[in-house]
Amino acid sequence: MYMWWHYYSFITGLLFVVYAVLICLYRYWFVQQRPFILPHYHQPQTSFSVIVPARNEAANIGALLHSLLQQQYPSDLWEVIVIDDFSTDDTAAIVQQMSTQHPNIRLMQLSQWVQIPLNAYKKKAIELAIAQSNNEWIITTDADCTMQPQWLCYYDAYIQQRQPVLVAAPVIFSSSGSVLDTFQEIDFMTMQGVTVAAVSAGVHSMCNGANLAYQKKAFEAVNGFKGIDTIASGDDMLLMNKIKNQFPSQVGYLYAQKAIVQTAPMDTWMGFLNQRIRWASKADKYQDKSIFAVLFLMYLFNLLVFLMPFVALFANQLWLIWLGVLALKTMVEASFALPMARFFGVQLPFWCVFLQYPHISYMVLAGWLGKFGKYQWKGRQVT
Repeated sequence: MYMWWHYYSFITGLLFVVYAVLICLYRYWFVQQRPFILPHYHQPQTSFSVIVPARNEAANIGALLHSLLQQQYPSDLWEVIVIDDFSTDDTAAIVQQMSTQHPNIRLMQLSQWVQIPLNAYKKKAIELAIAQSNNEWIITTDADCTMQPQWLCYYDAYIQQRQPVLVAAPVIFSSSGSVLDTFQEIDFMTMQGVTVAAVSAGVHSMCNGANLAYQKKAFEAVNGFKGIDTIASGDDMLLMNKIKNQFPSQVGYLYAQKAIVQTAPMDTWMGFLNQRIRWASKADKYQDKSIFAVLFLMYLFNLLVFLMPFVALFANQLWLIWLGVLALKTMVEASFALPMARFFGVQLPFWCVFLQYPHISYMVLAGWLGKFGKYQWKGRQVT
């Protein structure tokens, strides 16, 4: 006769099989990708407006602007618009000072346009900057990012060859080698690997606003952020979903190492958790239900694995099953992590295998709080 814990272990095992098949599928799509090569005959044509929403980024904004000024791209074909989101530090002053020396850099103040409290300041900042932009293509990035000198060249060549209306591109966290940085770097690399696989295969609308380009006309064609403008997060994936619905065959992924944007990890565990709660808060807002289905499956599987050691207090037989599931899960994920690490240039220390259960725990907590909780972001309480 089956005991109750048999059913628990059976459901967990069944979900693991589905999870493993999904990870192997993502891995297959990922390794099928071939890096986009910049043609030797490349002649720049596309004009870009790089939009940077910034709130209290005095420590980072200078490095971003310097990396943009190093772009090997004709200066008459790009501009940078930094829109200051009510900063209380020297962010605006730094941008203003650099704009006097470099006409490609412009400063906007969100405070001149917004007088009432919002739940989605970043979307409003991007929307206002797009309205003031001069060029045909918008690229969004974050104030704590840096990019390589041929970043715009790769975007331009890809646009010329593929004729998309939206292009997602890779992002990776920098790392000092600390446990916190390594945890975030590997976790974020996994998200980016799934993004590469899913977007290239055409199965999900996934991207990151730290490295995202879209045609200004496409943004206007889908009425910008209308319909998603009260959601705190989602200036990237929710917008991509809208654009993909209207232009299903004109969304692409720029798979090139020299197009990778590097961004800073959170400097505290609480900051990291708040960031992931913010990302999780939009999970049920996707019109692309395949994303929600995958996220729900992963959440349910991780929830059962998270609870298993506690359940094992009442059924000793579950201890070995739990350890076996952790080991198998680690092996399946490692098969995907290795090719991802090669592309993104991430070092995988041997001790990262011991982060498996903490990673599961954070996913369960962030997923729950993203749906039912509140969080702090950039000094604001968000619902």
